[in-house]
Amino acid sequence: MSKVYLALQDNEQSHYIVEAIEEDNPDVTVIYQPAMIRIEKEGSMVIKRETIEEHMGREFDLHELQLHLITMSGHLDETDDEFALSWDR
Repeated sequence: MSKVYLALQDNEQSHYIVEAIEEDNPDVTVIYQPAMIRIEKEGSMVIKRETIEEHMGREFDLHELQLHLITMSGHLDETDDEFALSWDR
């Protein structure tokens, strides 16, 4: 099975997003590289708005994720509440 991944700019807001991703996907691998954070997982990964809000301590519109996103790999299914990447299609 192939890995899905996304890379975020390495900034304060992204650290909250990474914490939320790790909480919702405990088997992700997080790789810190110069100026970016790569998060990868076999098969699929779900990013939940609610979990990000808990870590940030404020409301979060998932469209804000685009401000921090550098690249991603996988089929994207996006709603107001979840940003899901998968290779299961």
